[in-house]
Amino acid sequence: MSKYLLSCIILVLINAACTNKANRTQIFDVHLHGDAAPEKQLSNLAANSVHTIAVSTSWAQQQIYQSNNHLTVLHGLFVPCPNGKVPYSLQTCFEDGKEWPDVNWVEQQIKEKKIDFIGEVLAQYHGISSSDTLMYPYYVLAERYNLPVGIHTGSAGPDHGCPDFKEEMGNPLLLKKALQQFPKLKVWLMHGGAPFVKECIEMMKTYPGLYADISVLNNPAIIPANDFASIMKAFIDAGLEDRLMFGTDNADVKTCIAAIEQLDFLTAKQKEKIFYQNAEMFFRGR
Repeated sequence: MSKYLLSCIILVLINAACTNKANRTQIFDVHLHGDAAPEKQLSNLAANSVHTIAVSTSWAQQQIYQSNNHLTVLHGLFVPCPNGKVPYSLQTCFEDGKEWPDVNWVEQQIKEKKIDFIGEVLAQYHGISSSDTLMYPYYVLAERYNLPVGIHTGSAGPDHGCPDFKEEMGNPLLLKKALQQFPKLKVWLMHGGAPFVKECIEMMKTYPGLYADISVLNNPAIIPANDFASIMKAFIDAGLEDRLMFGTDNADVKTCIAAIEQLDFLTAKQKEKIFYQNAEMFFRGR
């Protein structure tokens, strides 16, 4: 092989690599929690084109998660914390060990730009609905400061450590009362409501400002690929492609991305919306 031909091949390969990097899909993960190895977790996310994350974990651990040149970090507020603990990891949520953080303290953290959204709202793990009046003081702050609110809906995995958890409290229809009370509230339903998917779709069609993330649904270790495809087809057929957002809930990001890429009924534009554009609009209005 001549040196000239070899140089041409190398140049082609370099150009292809640069083109692939430039065309790589951006990812906005709207549903992330703390990890025992945060640096490794964040490095893996950045390596897979994740440019923004919305993270909620114990208040102490959450301070470890900070924006850098490669990743923008949005910080949430776990509320309530059943028995004062983060589900599954069972870390103490707040220094005082309480289930419900003091509202005045929360507002101060918002003013100091330490809280970007209210969530994950764990009312269901506490055995109450998302419209329970115990949540109202936090919804007041969310409306006042135009903060998104992420509400756990649907089911839960084993060993979450919350004996008062009630699956029926995860029905998205239960949010109606709160939305009537707080019409300007920016809410997204986590996990797309599953197994209450029909109810989630009904709510999103009734309330045009309501979004949903598809974390857990896009994890084939929990939801079989065929079931995920059926759920996504139902959302798309309902005209909700502009309000579905990507999330991992700490599952393997490559697997979650691949689950969406494999849906051949989604166009490239629809995938871009789900991967990051819808979240950009929801969280930042752009």
